[in-house]
Amino acid sequence: MNIFSRTDIHLFHWLFKKTNHKNCTLVRAISHTGDGHYYLILGIVLWFFEQEDGAIFLYTALLAYALELPLYLILKKCFKRDRPCDSLANLSAHISPSDKFSLPSGHTAAAFLMAYLLAHYYPSVTYLVYTWASLIGLSRILLGVHYPTDILAGAALGFSMSAAGLNLFVILT
Repeated sequence: MNIFSRTDIHLFHWLFKKTNHKNCTLVRAISHTGDGHYYLILGIVLWFFEQEDGAIFLYTALLAYALELPLYLILKKCFKRDRPCDSLANLSAHISPSDKFSLPSGHTAAAFLMAYLLAHYYPSVTYLVYTWASLIGLSRILLGVHYPTDILAGAALGFSMSAAGLNLFVILT
């Protein structure tokens, strides 16, 4: 095992131990805010009630997610990295993961995609949304379903697909 993998696993253990034998209700709740349906609800609410940028935000977000989701699925199938709860001895996750593989983190990708777009259209919420997206990524480690590098890869995917969505939307309009 190389130093990169050892460091990733060591950092995972260090973070995951923070939740050993603890109530993870708050961590689960933070992770749950990264579930996809909440993004659609937010987009629709902004579309209805925010006259200046709500509609363009929704259209850009839908385009960015249309780019991100297939790439996310392809990456999962290419890397086929087992989740920590499946590959590390004597480790049980605090939640049941939605699929078998961990790289990249889909919750983190979606959260950073949304944070990037919200910060672009609504700069006053930049610190709030990036803090929230970071907490979603951290929660996935604390719950035992992702390694730190899964989170970094998810954040990079979210950033890049939101930027691509914004650029493509400009080209198309």
